[in-house]
Amino acid sequence: MKIIKRSGAEVEFNPEKIVIAVTKANNSVVPSARMSEIQIKRIAEDVESAAANINRSLSVEEIQDMVEDQIMNQRAFDVARRYITYRYNRALVRKSNTTDEQILSLIECNNEEVKQENSNKNPTVNSVQRDYMAGEVSKDITKRILLEPDIVEAHENGIIHFHDADYFAQHMHNCDLVNLEDMLQNGTVISGTYIEKPHTFSTACNIATQIIAQVASCQYGGQSISLTHLAPFVDVSRKKLFAEVKEELKDVNPDVSDEAVSKIAEKRLREEVRKGVQTIQYQVVTLMTTNGQAPFVTVFMYLNEAKDEQEKSDLAMIIEEVLRQRYRGVKNEKGVWITPAFPKLIYVLEEDNIREGTKYWYLTKLSAKCTAKRMVPDYISEKIMLKNKIDKNGEGHCYTCMGCRSFLTPYVDENGKPKYYGRFNQGVVTVNLVDIGLSANKDMEKFWEIFDSRMELCHRALQARHERLTGTVSDAAPILWQYGALLRLKKGETIDKYLHGGYSTLSLGYAGLWECVYSMIGKKLTEPEGEELGLEIMKKLNEYTAKWKAAESIDYSLYGTPLESTTYKFAKCLQKRFGIVKGVTDKNYITNSYHVHVTEDIDAFDKLALEAKFQALSPGGAISYVEVPNMQNNLDAVLAVMQFIYDNIMYAELNTKSDYCHICGYDGEIDIVEDEHGKLVWKCPNCGNTDQDKMNVARRTCGYIGTQYWNQGRTQEIKERVLHL
Repeated sequence: MKIIKRSGAEVEFNPEKIVIAVTKANNSVVPSARMSEIQIKRIAEDVESAAANINRSLSVEEIQDMVEDQIMNQRAFDVARRYITYRYNRALVRKSNTTDEQILSLIECNNEEVKQENSNKNPTVNSVQRDYMAGEVSKDITKRILLEPDIVEAHENGIIHFHDADYFAQHMHNCDLVNLEDMLQNGTVISGTYIEKPHTFSTACNIATQIIAQVASCQYGGQSISLTHLAPFVDVSRKKLFAEVKEELKDVNPDVSDEAVSKIAEKRLREEVRKGVQTIQYQVVTLMTTNGQAPFVTVFMYLNEAKDEQEKSDLAMIIEEVLRQRYRGVKNEKGVWITPAFPKLIYVLEEDNIREGTKYWYLTKLSAKCTAKRMVPDYISEKIMLKNKIDKNGEGHCYTCMGCRSFLTPYVDENGKPKYYGRFNQGVVTVNLVDIGLSANKDMEKFWEIFDSRMELCHRALQARHERLTGTVSDAAPILWQYGALLRLKKGETIDKYLHGGYSTLSLGYAGLWECVYSMIGKKLTEPEGEELGLEIMKKLNEYTAKWKAAESIDYSLYGTPLESTTYKFAKCLQKRFGIVKGVTDKNYITNSYHVHVTEDIDAFDKLALEAKFQALSPGGAISYVEVPNMQNNLDAVLAVMQFIYDNIMYAELNTKSDYCHICGYDGEIDIVEDEHGKLVWKCPNCGNTDQDKMNVARRTCGYIGTQYWNQGRTQEIKERVLHL
């Protein structure tokens, strides 16, 4: 059995340390109040037994809480007081220097929790360690200075989650839609160098990847670009290649027809598109941002975004090449083709591509083939999104999310035109709905009272995010604020105007709707009574965001939090506060947002139909998924799911498996098993390899695909996922 030290390092549990600590407290009281050696030994044994029954590594704090309880059970109240006083004094010492041990454990790669905090960061790499070290300092400043004590306490107790505290000390925002069109058409500046409008498609792709890297280094969340913004440069290259070919052939055959020239030019154009797309694919996965990872970037593929039929045809050419290259994958260090984590791809299902016989059906079939092998693209339904995203002019719009799932709300600028690219999200605070349910103890009146107080807490936390960005000058991130990625402000100008009026959003996240409902009425979201209460809670959350927006002219929006590592944190906090409650806290994870529980036996179509009702009530961000087996030989089923998505839900994905063992060459699903300590580890079913450095595992856990493994809570969730097809 192992425990997690305050530094984050995972070590073997040693009951003798409990005996030593309790003995010290015992010896400090008068003889008549002391316990016997047998009693002290029994305390250590009881704590060890209780800890072993909890299927995860406990923290030192949790072990010490158990020790306190056992001392009290022995009715040794004077000893308990001395033990509690000792803990308090040690806590005061730690508060005077809160970051040293954390940073040292990061440098030595001993911090087990941080190693598994982000499934796309390798904590052994210097640049990642540097980012984590800076993050520890930021979190320390945030907790001690920048946030109100009750917000910090609620965050640490898992009542809410104040996202990205490791970046909060800086004036940085979360995620955005990059205005690639403006930057490519009107020029930009990168690292003090002016970049003019590109003269070829391949150059446009190269510039795009540099923009992506620069943007990622100036924010902490995801970004999205649209291939539509690259499409005009296909025709720029076409015209250039036509002129070059005609010049080349002039001396050979002065009478060569334009048609013949066009055929040769078009062939060369296809090759340029291939190379340009390859540039994006390989640069995105090999570039490293200042936080030590590949850019969290989403690529949007939407045919109807094109301005005319020529541009749509050229866009289709780019999309086809993107899908073909992604289907192939990228080579790992062993030369094996594997699934890359980035860029995330989103393909829009629309009238021109959703049925056999439509003009772009071939792209949809290629998408299905790619999804079955590489887990992307994910799918947005134009049909449903046009219904869900209505602006003040009464017009529906289809557009990409910012990163993996965060959606902007519809916005019309001062000229009455819709605007999405160049906008951003200020940040997220998430409420733990499960905690509200368990705190109410099945009393519905009490539930809504606690709910109201937690909303007030979240509101103040979100206001702190907004206030931290207020006054930010454009010089803080020139690529974003001065050179077109988001805005073109003057030097020294603040971004304040764009924090109000709906230009940007603030996200109220929520987690654990499934467990919350079950804790209150003993019903699942898949049952009529559970669905009714779940939808009522969602509507109430939206009422609050609407009220805050009306009062402050800040676009608060409800966001289905992905909970990558926080699912484990919330579960641990709930177990500490409420114990093990069947169906609620008996897992080391809680359910993302409104999702049906991963263990629930439900088919893909019923799941998507049910979750569509909740997704429509999560305008600030949401995504649904279905878990599927290897579908490479059953593409008709994949297409059937895609067509169901088009008719029923705005945004969804299919999760399959894409793993590889370096030891034996096994190309299939790597298993999750328990080791001799009860810890979940990854194991090759073919050769038994458990060395994570000698296998490639790709799983989707929060909209993005992760490839650097996960904490024990998320690993359990992955292990327990049932198939929906």
